[in-house]
Amino acid sequence: MAEADPNRSDAHTARTPLRGRKAVITGGTTGIGRAIAVLLASEGAEVFTCGRDQQHLSDALERIGEVGKGSGIALDLAEPDGVARFFDAADTALGSWDIAVVNAAIPARGLTEMREEEVRYAIAADFTAYLASAHRAAATLKDHGDIVLIGSMSAHILGPNSTVYAGIKAGIAGFAEAFRKEGGNKGIKVSLVEPGKTGADFQYPDIPADKQREMINDDKMLRAEDIAVGVHYLLTQPRRAVVQQLTIVPRVADE
Repeated sequence: MAEADPNRSDAHTARTPLRGRKAVITGGTTGIGRAIAVLLASEGAEVFTCGRDQQHLSDALERIGEVGKGSGIALDLAEPDGVARFFDAADTALGSWDIAVVNAAIPARGLTEMREEEVRYAIAADFTAYLASAHRAAATLKDHGDIVLIGSMSAHILGPNSTVYAGIKAGIAGFAEAFRKEGGNKGIKVSLVEPGKTGADFQYPDIPADKQREMINDDKMLRAEDIAVGVHYLLTQPRRAVVQQLTIVPRVADE
């Protein structure tokens, strides 16, 4: 006689499945964004993403297609109509959707090392387009769904060569905290993920590929997939629970 299955209602909180959900992901062709897109697709979510490089987009969509369903468009979100073009295309491809991952960003150096036009472009890509993407996502979701903001530990670990990028990411951290309260009152879950140093072409040329592999093997650098797993965790929490801020850093502090 088979034993009765014990009641496990108090062993784990209810988990929201990703199968059948639809996600838009900015900057999902390389690095962290790509890892998130691949993982969500593998869990049964249909994804729509973008990137500036057509070849990177094609490579990402090929991998996404091996594990699930996805599509995307090559464009620059920093262009005045970039955000509108992306979300219009997402609406056409997905119809209604209920997850937005705002991830797209470019690296930036110290303020005195950059030309004015480079500073303006970094702000357009990493801040203006970022907030505009969150604005469009909130307008679409209205009273349901999830918005995941990918920030950076650069907001808290400040150095002389990270002036512009750290300033932008600190702004994103403040925005995320307030937006979580604004969105939550309307029915939208807003979460911020702040990764530490993560292996990706984003790190080039300062940290070349062979050095990244060495640091990952020494537990001094994360893999992009580590961040994707964190995003999966917060997206599968019950509707009543919001992971307001998730910080993921390498176990070993880099000297």
